[in-house]
Amino acid sequence: MFPTPIEKQPKAAQITYKALLPVALLLWLGPLLAVALFSVKPDADFVNANYWGLPSSFEFFNNYGQVFFNSDMPRYMLNSILITVPTVIGAVALSSMTGFALGIYKFKSNLWIFFIFVAGNFVPFQILMVPVRDLTLDLGLYNTKTGLVLFHIAFQTGFCTLFMRNFIKALPFALIEAARVEGISEIKIFWYVVLPLMKPALAALSVLMFTFIWNDYFWAVVLTQGAESQPVTAGITSFNAQFRAAYHLMSAGSIVAALPPVAMFFLMQKHFIAGLTLGAVK
Repeated sequence: MFPTPIEKQPKAAQITYKALLPVALLLWLGPLLAVALFSVKPDADFVNANYWGLPSSFEFFNNYGQVFFNSDMPRYMLNSILITVPTVIGAVALSSMTGFALGIYKFKSNLWIFFIFVAGNFVPFQILMVPVRDLTLDLGLYNTKTGLVLFHIAFQTGFCTLFMRNFIKALPFALIEAARVEGISEIKIFWYVVLPLMKPALAALSVLMFTFIWNDYFWAVVLTQGAESQPVTAGITSFNAQFRAAYHLMSAGSIVAALPPVAMFFLMQKHFIAGLTLGAVK
């Protein structure tokens, strides 16, 4: 058998690696474990300052039951789905076409247009908060799921175009030239030649976009308010009472809110890794 990379290292390095790996793992998973612990504690534990000890009673069904049946969490979850899924579809579809145009066609302003898409990724969202909010008010899109979807598509298409354009430029151009020689139209070349080759990139980008949009909190608070349009990241704050926070319900709600992107990743894991590593090894 061939030695693994860690076995090729000096003995001291192996010992250090094996000793520090559990520590790093614990630090990484610590916040998640704390939230999971809080989600099964009774409210009395927080009143009595029992934050880090074992639960005085196991309230899993009570806490999660309140989250699902005695709150607006199902509505917030539905809002997140109705915001995230159209955004992912819209951003990925637009970026596939713009990436094809910028990656295949050679014209004078190609690079400048590409720079414009890229430059949008470097503008801090905080600077845009007031003008974007005013724009949604003027267009009648404030506090609507449609407004949030359109905003996310507009801002995420820049990053998606960067991703898709670089991926398409790495594809074998000879396939496209051969299709043109056969007289196939550009639309059919994109649909039947390029798009099938982009499946790993589409899967990887969809997972990334789903996670980004689902976990967005800043714009969810700026552009929406109330259970009729707010996604789950902003809706979790509804568990705060007037004078104190319901940590047990907020923790249970956070665990529930984290499940869809985690499930999305594991369902698409094979395609996600293939999309990120395609072209890394020749």
